[in-house]
This record gives sequence, structure tokens and C-alpha cells, in this order.
Amino acid sequence: MKRIIQLTVLSLVLVFGLMACTPGATDLECTDDLGCVEVGPGEAINIAYMLTISGPTAFLGEDSRGGIEIAIDDFGDMLGHSINLIGEDSMCSAEGGQAAAQRVAANDTILGAVGTSCSSAGEAALPIISGANMVMISPSNTAPTLTRLPADGGTWQAGYYRTAHNDEFQGRVAAEYAFNELGARTAATIHDGSPYADGLQRVFVNTFLELGGDVVFEGSVNVGDTDMRPILTNIAADSPDVIYFPIFEPEGNFIADQSREISGLENTILMGADGLLSESFPQNTGPAAVGMYLSGPYIEGGAYSEFLGKWADKFGGSPPSGFHAHAYDAATMLLQAIESVAQQGEDGTLLIGRQALRDALSATSNFSGLTGNLTCGPTGDCATGEALGIYLIGEEEVAGTNWPPQVLWTP
Repeated sequence: MKRIIQLTVLSLVLVFGLMACTPGATDLECTDDLGCVEVGPGEAINIAYMLTISGPTAFLGEDSRGGIEIAIDDFGDMLGHSINLIGEDSMCSAEGGQAAAQRVAANDTILGAVGTSCSSAGEAALPIISGANMVMISPSNTAPTLTRLPADGGTWQAGYYRTAHNDEFQGRVAAEYAFNELGARTAATIHDGSPYADGLQRVFVNTFLELGGDVVFEGSVNVGDTDMRPILTNIAADSPDVIYFPIFEPEGNFIADQSREISGLENTILMGADGLLSESFPQNTGPAAVGMYLSGPYIEGGAYSEFLGKWADKFGGSPPSGFHAHAYDAATMLLQAIESVAQQGEDGTLLIGRQALRDALSATSNFSGLTGNLTCGPTGDCATGEALGIYLIGEEEVAGTNWPPQVLWTP
């Protein structure tokens, strides 16, 4: 009996000894300060999106989601693992951003998220994603506060990056075009209280004043307002050369359409921003949109033309908004960063450190993207503002027979 027990113990020692010597997950060790994500043999690598895919701004999320999906197609498998995209609707609000971020943070297999679409959602999502030691890369958050340090009045936290331009660029581009190219000397602005709209119109105002113009009115509407006549009537008292309203649909549609009813605005130029750079805006607005100017992303080049061909093959038609290329770059940056820091066991297991992933993204330099060469600054601004232009809406866009509209000017 004693001999049998001794042989059994010896057998167990040999078995566990062989297991300990077998290469695989056991040869990987997590030493990352923020912890690691383990992807077992045959398991998919999980990334997420947090985009507005419902409601009146769904065009913006659908546009970015398509860019992410094409990036995943182009990337293919990573180190023997497929890539799985998990989607969350962040809508275009603080409440939506918070809820989407909570769902993403609750899934500890997710390595990072592309999103959010809107800056208001981004500001609410960021503390949750950062607190979960994850990363988020936005293709279309443009509010300056998101990459400004809290000590300077910003909301930046570790783990945040964006491939979208900072509105410090876009607001200046719009003001310079209005003053130098359109000859506007008086301007009025309307925002909706969101970080995106308020920040963008503020940069426009400051730049317009620097150039020597006069801002005769700054006002706001609420999301959900439909009657814009009161604020337009107030603006008409000074008959400004241009009204700049960097907001979304449907409020932007009402402002453009109802402005034609107001005496004193007959010769006023209407100007919006990338929040209205969507195929649906001129169609939903009607004739009042003809002759309106929009600032927003402008991409060109052979690689972008190839991307548009892939979009047509995969989804049909053209992208519905302007940030699809930014989303493609964001997803590609994330995937390349994951691959660069992944430890791989001999059984195919991957171990990805969360701090290592942040470090890899922060070190991004001269990344050759569809939107230009991207280099990430210390607070996550990776774009330079070079991929911007001014568009003019014509009758073809209102009729729905052409998109995108003509690009008139690039900085």
C-alpha cells in the first residue's frame, strides 16, 4: 500500500513537472502597472466602438463605424487571432456617452474603443474609460477642452487620443475664410451649449476679432428647439454679413430654413461646420441650404481613393459624413499599437499590458494615415488640422444627386 501511494505521488510530480515545462500561457508574465488582458488560444481580440448610431446624428456614427470595419478588414488577423468589434451607442449626449462607457468598462476583455462621435459624449465617457485603465481614440471629438489639461480648464485624462482635428484649427479656418475670402466684416454666432459647438464658435469669434472683424451677436439655442425665429430676429437687427452656427441636425436645418423668413437677413451668408457636413442636411433643409458654406474634413490622395472604392464595394454609395477616414486611422492606430506590445506564448496566448498600450499610442509619430501624418502630443492630439476644407452646398446636394459637395478652399 505504501509503495502504491509513493508511485502515485511520483506520478503527480511528473505530470505537474511536465505541465510546468510545457510552453504556452505559463511562460507569460504580466508586469504592467495597469494590468494585462489575456487572449487565449483561438479567442478573438476585442475592441469596441462608442458611436452615435441612433437618432438624428446617426449618420455620424454610421460613417465612422464603416471606417472602423474597413480598417479591421485591411488589418486582417493579429498574431493568429481574429479581431472582434463590439458596438455601443453613445448617442450624441453626455448621458449616452456615460452609459456607453460604463458598458465598455464592464467588459475587461476589451482593449480599447474608437469613439465617441460627439464631444459631449466624449467628456462624459472619458473619466470612466480612463478609470478602467482602457484607451479611447475619437475620430470626431473636436472640442479643444478634451485635450487641454484640467489645470488649464480642460477635461483631459490619461488614455484619451483623437485623430480628429482640434477645433482650435477648424474655428480659425472658418473665420479666416469668412473674413479673407468672403469679405465678411460683421458676424453673428449661434451654438447649442455643447462643448463642441460652444468651443468651436468661441475660436471663430476670437479669430474673427483678431482679423479686424466685428462680432455683433453671440447666442445659443437648446437641443430640441424648433422655432429659431426669435434668435434670428435678434440677429437681424444688425444684418451681419455672416451667421456661423456649428451645430447638428435638426436644429441646424431649422436655423437655415427659417432665416429666409426674417427681414434683415436677405444678404447674410450662412455658415456651418462639420456637425452639418452630412448627406442628409441639404436634403432635409431644402432650398435654403443652397449657397451655404460648411467647414469640415477634407481628404484626398490615392490611398483615400482606394478607401472610397472599398466603401462602395462593402456598403454601396459614398460615406454619409466626413469622419470615416479619421475612424479608419483611429482603428488602425489602435490595432497596430496592440500588436506592437502583445506578448505571445508558444500556444498562441497573447498578453497585452494596458499601460504598455497607452505608451505605444502616446509614442505614435509620423503615422501615415488617410488623413495625413499623425503624431500624438502629450494630451492625445494626434492630428495637425491639415485635413480641413470649406465646402459649398449647391442644388445637386439639395436634390440628393451629389455628395460630397464642392470643396472651395483648403488652408
